[in-house]
Amino acid sequence: MAKSSPSQRKTSGRVMHEFKHGELKSGPGGKGGKVKSRKQAIAIAIRESGTSKYAGKAENKKNLAKSKSKEAKGETAQQEKEGKSHVGARGKRESSRAMGGKNATSTTRRGKSATSGRRSRTSATQKRKSTSGSRKRKAS
Repeated sequence: MAKSSPSQRKTSGRVMHEFKHGELKSGPGGKGGKVKSRKQAIAIAIRESGTSKYAGKAENKKNLAKSKSKEAKGETAQQEKEGKSHVGARGKRESSRAMGGKNATSTTRRGKSATSGRRSRTSATQKRKSTSGSRKRKAS
């Protein structure tokens, strides 16, 4: 088997990290449940990083590209759990669209505008509910 590239090693490292922290799931869409076997985790890491000696070159290339696009969007289990927008974010907690700002220490400009709008809407609905309840009591 040929030596894997740095990006392939990074991807397989991320998958093993997910396994160690109980975030790695099997099956399509993670519906197979948590992976408990180390051997299965290694198999998933090889598949995702595109270093399988049984799959063809085209399939390996496709698998690695799929993993890299997932990492770039912040859609991996590790990124969502740790609050990082990309793999290798060196301890920085960043807000990403995929996470909706969860776990972020400093919100982005987009996150601030979203939460301020949300707050004003919830307070307005609460005021409406409290005033409508008092009207009903007065009427009876």
